[in-house]
Amino acid sequence: MPQSFHPEERSGVGPLFTSPDADQARLFFRQKPRRLTNKLTTARDAVARLVGDGDYLGVGGFGSNRIPTALLHEVVRQGRRQLGLAGHTATHDCQILIAGDCVDRCDVAYVVGLEARGLSRNARRAFEEGRVQVTEWTNAALAWRYRAAAMGVPFLPARIMLGTDTARYSAAREIRCPFTGIRLVALPALFPDVALIHVHRADVYGNCQIEGIMVSDHDLARAARRVIVSTERIIPNEDIRREPTRTAIPYYCVDAVVEIPYGAYPGNMPYEYFSDEEHLQEWLEAEEDPALFAAFVREHIREPADFAAYLERCGGLNRLQELRRLEHFPGKEGDESDR
Repeated sequence: MPQSFHPEERSGVGPLFTSPDADQARLFFRQKPRRLTNKLTTARDAVARLVGDGDYLGVGGFGSNRIPTALLHEVVRQGRRQLGLAGHTATHDCQILIAGDCVDRCDVAYVVGLEARGLSRNARRAFEEGRVQVTEWTNAALAWRYRAAAMGVPFLPARIMLGTDTARYSAAREIRCPFTGIRLVALPALFPDVALIHVHRADVYGNCQIEGIMVSDHDLARAARRVIVSTERIIPNEDIRREPTRTAIPYYCVDAVVEIPYGAYPGNMPYEYFSDEEHLQEWLEAEEDPALFAAFVREHIREPADFAAYLERCGGLNRLQELRRLEHFPGKEGDESDR
């Protein structure tokens, strides 16, 4: 048997931004309608109805892949404030929300970095200046917190983070296994108020199909109290029923469906279009100067009436077709023979 210890002495010092009370969450989900109703709407309506100031957001996708950019832009345009964010594999999504001054607290695993592209200086300033309250986790820890919520349990036991400063600045607690006595870390369930997820295909009821890497979206959709899905295209329900095993997110999890082609731009949409690396670099360069960046955000997010107008400012259909070719034929960007 390991030496005895007191779990409360080894609890993380970070604040817990959401309640892990699974029974309370189950009461909410029990009242959620499960009828097959048409949920097709606009991004403006979905955000206005389902995202409020002070809500805690979970964002789907992975890194710069399959980001719900169009929905995030709408959150900024509608001026949402004091939002919480699960910084799980977050790149451009975190960059957008920080640019809009939307976030005041964040469960951090991976934020600020845009992978190999570099760091978001504006997001980094927000964290360094204390404008965003932080609790630390690992990517796996946040994924398993979603999993606990999806399972309807208040926590999951794991071995990760033990003995690290990440554990110290988390909100996890050490426990003893009741069977073996070994030390474990208890990861509290994470129930976001709202999940924003972009998918390849969906029907009007909210049944979703996703191609390629999914990471935690399966659990996120089941953990969140409200789910807004944006999709590249709407398909008939008959197509969903024809291949039921391809349904990654079922209709009863979803509250709103928004058809937005290229809705993950400038990120990568696997098998659809490549990321716009030039535009992502424009973001990073603009962030070097706060005044320049404020003008950049105004031009690209606040002023455009909708996401389609934003896409036009970024090169429109010609640029989007280039990115589609690049996804299917890597190395062909700029080749005049493909134009």
